[in-house]
Amino acid sequence: MPELRAKSIYDKAYLVLVECLRKARLEAGLTQAQLAARLGVDQSYVSKYERAERRLDVIEVRTVCREFNLSLVDFVARFERQLKRKTSP
Repeated sequence: MPELRAKSIYDKAYLVLVECLRKARLEAGLTQAQLAARLGVDQSYVSKYERAERRLDVIEVRTVCREFNLSLVDFVARFERQLKRKTSP
């Protein structure tokens, strides 16, 4: 079992997660401002998590994914594939 470390927005896996969220937003044809409006938050909320300045929890990731018409399960599958590509030797 992997060792649990202190939370870090700079963890490689977290950086892959926000990269996947950004890509999903772009694939959905949404700007940060459009997504923020749908979520009922300021555009800076989206910008900060996409720049890994703010950490999202699983409920927030699910909420964001729903705005892309993407299930959390499908998003996690994408994330796992990308993570494997980015971290495999």
